[in-house]
Amino acid sequence: MDSPFDVLHLDPGADDEAVKQAYRRRVKEAHPDHGGSKAEFQRVRAAYEAIKAGETLPKSWPEPEVEEETEPEDQDPLVEYLDYEVLADNGWELTDEDLFEKAAAANLDSEDYGEFRVEERDTLLEAAEEHGFTWPFSCRGGACANCAVIVVEGDLSLPVSHVLPSEMTDRGIRLSCVGEPITDDLKVVYNVKHLPDLDELRLPPGPYEWASDD
Repeated sequence: MDSPFDVLHLDPGADDEAVKQAYRRRVKEAHPDHGGSKAEFQRVRAAYEAIKAGETLPKSWPEPEVEEETEPEDQDPLVEYLDYEVLADNGWELTDEDLFEKAAAANLDSEDYGEFRVEERDTLLEAAEEHGFTWPFSCRGGACANCAVIVVEGDLSLPVSHVLPSEMTDRGIRLSCVGEPITDDLKVVYNVKHLPDLDELRLPPGPYEWASDD
C-alpha cells in the first residue's frame, strides 16, 4: 500500500515547503487536462490533505469510478492561458493577432502557457489553483487589481462591485478572483497586474505573498 508521501513522490521526512512544491507538481501531472486521470488526481489531493492532517501511514486508495463519456456540448468552459511576463522575452505584444498561436508553438512551460477547464460556479482564479497554479491575487474580493487578466477571446463575468473603471473593462481587463467564464472558450493573458494603468489599483506585495503561502 502507498503512503501519502509515496503518492507525492516524497521522503517521509520532507518539510512543509517540500510537501507543498511536490503537491503542485504532482497535481498538474495527474490532472486529466494534462494527460492524467481523475482517479490519480483524486489520489494526489487526498494524499496532500492526509499529510496536512498528520496522517503518514499507508492506506488503501479507492478504485476509480467508471464515468460516462461527456458530450462536448456538456463540457466545462475551456481556458487557454498565457503569462504576461513571457511576452517581452519572446518579442511578443498583447496586440499580436496570432499571440496564442505563437505561444502554442513556443514549447513554453505549463506555468506560462496551457489550457484547463473551469468547473461550474468556480472563478477563474479558483480553477487555476485547483489545477496547481499560483496566479497572483491579494484581496480575492474584487477590491484590487492584483489578480487582473486580459480576456483576448471569450468573456469573463464581472460583478457590479469591482474596482476597474469602464475604460479598462472595455479593453477586456477582468478580475480572475471574482470572474466566472460566461463563454465556452476563453483566451486570457494573466499576471498583468504590472501594466501601468493598474498601478494605483494594486495592493502592496505583502498581502499577496501571505495569501499565496497560506
